[in-house]
Amino acid sequence: MRLVTYSTAGEDRVGAFIDDDTRILDLAAAYAAVNGGETKMFASMIALIDAEGAALTAAQTLIDVAPAEAVLDKNAVRLRAPLPRPRQMRDFMAYEGHARGAREVHFRKSAAKKDDPEAAMETYGARGQLDPPPVWFQQPVYFKCNRLNVIGPGEYIEYPSATDELDYELEIAFVTGRKGKNIAEAEARDFIFGYTIYNDVSARDIQINEMRGQLGPAKGKDFDTGNILGPCIVTVDEIPDPYDLDMRARLNGEELSRGRSGDLYHSFERMIEHVSRDETVWPGEVFGAGTIGGGSGHEHDQLMQVGDTIELEIEKLGVLRNTVVAGDE
Repeated sequence: MRLVTYSTAGEDRVGAFIDDDTRILDLAAAYAAVNGGETKMFASMIALIDAEGAALTAAQTLIDVAPAEAVLDKNAVRLRAPLPRPRQMRDFMAYEGHARGAREVHFRKSAAKKDDPEAAMETYGARGQLDPPPVWFQQPVYFKCNRLNVIGPGEYIEYPSATDELDYELEIAFVTGRKGKNIAEAEARDFIFGYTIYNDVSARDIQINEMRGQLGPAKGKDFDTGNILGPCIVTVDEIPDPYDLDMRARLNGEELSRGRSGDLYHSFERMIEHVSRDETVWPGEVFGAGTIGGGSGHEHDQLMQVGDTIELEIEKLGVLRNTVVAGDE
């Protein structure tokens, strides 16, 4: 299933894409039409996830029937983030290509200020400064995002007032579907509910500066409209191999980034195992896998400006499209 949250008349409702994503089946309305009553399972995406198999079984039955009175044209409503308020959000840096590429860009900028930039780069390399630190290879590293500033497809990215370097990040994310603690890697796949696209919008100049303080990122990531999810959550049964998906990013129609979901160093299962050690993982959490190699404008020296449109596309998951506008001063 391809599950969505949409807004109509100021109310968020849960649905499923049908007819090649051109129409939406309102699941609560469909349930009422078929069963003559209401259910709490489709009150929100969190409620649907909490109901686990019962909700998925009921939703599939409703999709198969698709009563006409519960079907809407996608263009007649406003899509929201499929999970507007995750219970928790974490973002990893699991792709070695990005871990190396972002560091190289940073040190090349530093070297450019030296009398001999190439010699400076050689020195950085000899010191091991161009390589991810050993801990990066030893365990998945992540930070916790602001789960309250999530937006969805078609919504505006407001350019933060304190930055001159606003960037996109092309990521695949998964949503948890079960509660667990001390989850073994071999069992972790069973805790994934579905997959979505994640744009981890970043203020590079702020991020780089504040992380010199040995903590963060903080304001380099935390600002309104900084976390974008969508266009839908695709349930695990629709994605036989989540490590074999094509990923692309286009800025104003120009493709800047391309990669594969399986290029990551730490698997989704390893992320779950690591996070759940001595800590309960809850249904409805979002785990961003991190930016793929070359998956940010920072790595291409092409950052986002007011008026730009950024499109992130992942095979089988769809396209996540947003436009940058001037933010509030």
